[in-house]
Amino acid sequence: MDLDLRIDGLFTEDEKILRATARRFVEKEVLPIIGEAFEAGRFPAELVGPLARLGLIGMKVHGYGCAGMSNVAYGIACEELEAGDSGLRSFMSVMNSLFMYPVESFGSEEQKQRWLPAMAKGEAIGCFGLTEAHGGSDPASNKTHAKKSGGDWIINGSKMWITNGSVADVALVWARTDDGARAFLVEKGARGFTAADIKHKMSMRASVTSELALSDARVPESARLPGVTGLRQALMCLNEARFGIGWGAMGAARSCFEAALDFAKDRVLFGRTLASRQLTQAKLARMQTELVKARLLALHVGRMKDKGDWDHNMISMLKMNNVGEALKIAREARGILGAYGISLEYPVIRHMNNLESVYTYEGANEVHQLILGLAITGENAF
Repeated sequence: MDLDLRIDGLFTEDEKILRATARRFVEKEVLPIIGEAFEAGRFPAELVGPLARLGLIGMKVHGYGCAGMSNVAYGIACEELEAGDSGLRSFMSVMNSLFMYPVESFGSEEQKQRWLPAMAKGEAIGCFGLTEAHGGSDPASNKTHAKKSGGDWIINGSKMWITNGSVADVALVWARTDDGARAFLVEKGARGFTAADIKHKMSMRASVTSELALSDARVPESARLPGVTGLRQALMCLNEARFGIGWGAMGAARSCFEAALDFAKDRVLFGRTLASRQLTQAKLARMQTELVKARLLALHVGRMKDKGDWDHNMISMLKMNNVGEALKIAREARGILGAYGISLEYPVIRHMNNLESVYTYEGANEVHQLILGLAITGENAF
């Protein structure tokens, strides 16, 4: 079938090998356990080691035991992992884009040596503490603050909806100071620092989501990332994560589309298969078309990013479009499956529920609309 517009021809042989390797990992290691993990609300920690051995943790970091791959390679990995589950891709995104990227880019050599090799081996886990309960998409309103005390910093505040929070060995916490926003490495077990899991989630159930609390948490000056001079660096981290999300959402959409197509071919109603019905074919045609368009957008932005010829507006367009279309595809697939669409026997309802979170985090859909609106009109509507 050439309805994928022969996109494969746009990838290098090394990229195809990476995709095949990641897809095989998902098929053999992730899919057999992910439904149970989602239903139980359990993070499948047993997958961290295999992910590390594949070189997918810290895969864009150069040196420190990391693979030093391209942006497109990172996107490919995100797509394949999210075809397994958004929670697994979210773990990988936090490790790569929200912890290891800022440590590599803004950290001291001591901080890099301490954390990057261990994380590349799957021996340590990090999290990114930016979002606060009252602020959401407005990090400039954050209240967590850090005060200098001799050679140390005293941090007070809380962070909400933090992926990996309670299982992380170290949190990258963003706090206000007298000189603007700064970032600090707060290790698990530090006095005054706790992480509690957020319960009763109906989305991202195979992912750890936590609240971080800091009450006179004391960290040394050596825990501050010296290259962070304000919120600009935090937004740079978010751009890295949004890029991977734009790719990853296609994996969830692809999984839903394939499940709907297989079901429609087998399901017989009123003497004919669902696949033979005009309404079903119209749905499948739209799903396939939007999936192909999303993959082309992701690949183009990835190539531009690898050339260094990109800006944050491209990333917002990618994240906004691809996640929005992935959610529409998931909902359409759920309808095609009928009652079976709500069962974890199929991946669709799991992907659909997860995508509701993906639609919101790393900048809600409306935020990206306003970012693009500002670029289009020159008028700030925030």
